[in-house]
Amino acid sequence: MTDLNHILREYRSYLRLEKSLSVNSVAAYFQDLDKLLIYCQDKQADIVSLQLPDLQDFVYQQFRNVRHTRTQARVLSGIRSFYKFLLYHNYIDADPSELLDFPSPEKHLPEVLTIDEIDRMIATIDMSKPEGQRNRAIIEMLYGSGLRVSELVTLKLSNMYLNDKYMLIEGKGSKQRLVPISDEAEKQFRLWLEVRCHLDIKPEYVDYAFVNRYGRGLTRVMIFTIIKQLAAEAGITKNISPHTLRHSFATHLLQNGADIRIIQQLLGHEDITTTEIYTHINVGDLREAIRKYHPANNH
Repeated sequence: MTDLNHILREYRSYLRLEKSLSVNSVAAYFQDLDKLLIYCQDKQADIVSLQLPDLQDFVYQQFRNVRHTRTQARVLSGIRSFYKFLLYHNYIDADPSELLDFPSPEKHLPEVLTIDEIDRMIATIDMSKPEGQRNRAIIEMLYGSGLRVSELVTLKLSNMYLNDKYMLIEGKGSKQRLVPISDEAEKQFRLWLEVRCHLDIKPEYVDYAFVNRYGRGLTRVMIFTIIKQLAAEAGITKNISPHTLRHSFATHLLQNGADIRIIQQLLGHEDITTTEIYTHINVGDLREAIRKYHPANNH
């Protein structure tokens, strides 16, 4: 007969000492493990003797009415941790949780701005200030080319070919891609260059496309602050960030018929499934189409 209390005491010490988890983390692990212990009591089963079908049944019983995959993944992670401990300390010969499936993470639809909202943000820019033209160019680059904010703050003049209307972007993992520059982005950026040439640019930032009033590079936080402030002044209540303009760029292209493979290339997504999240954004339009055009709704 397994001395469960002894095993649980050992497991607690294992989490605290060998895994270096905090007291709160250990408590969370045991809170989830309690769910499995209650299951074993109901089934009159020994937790150490459970096999994969038992754990699969537990998962089904536990999560049949739960839709939050983060909660599911956390509980399953706790189960795996416990059985790895049992295997490591020779309480079992094989880990029954090894093939226990994890739910795929939820894909949250990104917040998207309408064209009107973007126009309202642009209209709030104070063009009488030196940074006004810079901020206008920043909006056009983020929305007109779908750049990540990290790509924007590191964008180099030497990688911009304005006459040919494209730029060389270094994205995640130092992977480079060619990105077109829209007509409006080119226009606003050239106007920014006229302002920029009057600034005292520090030597290490001479090649940076965007700088602050002191001639130094911009940070991601600065861009975030600019976007949030413009949105607030435009009366936009959505929770947005610079990335929202990138999402809007992709969504509006898709809505207007652009091929998803082209959008994938423009965004610099290595995996097409990352881009496919934008195909789910128009579910409201699909629902409206059914309501409006399906014969069952027109009698």
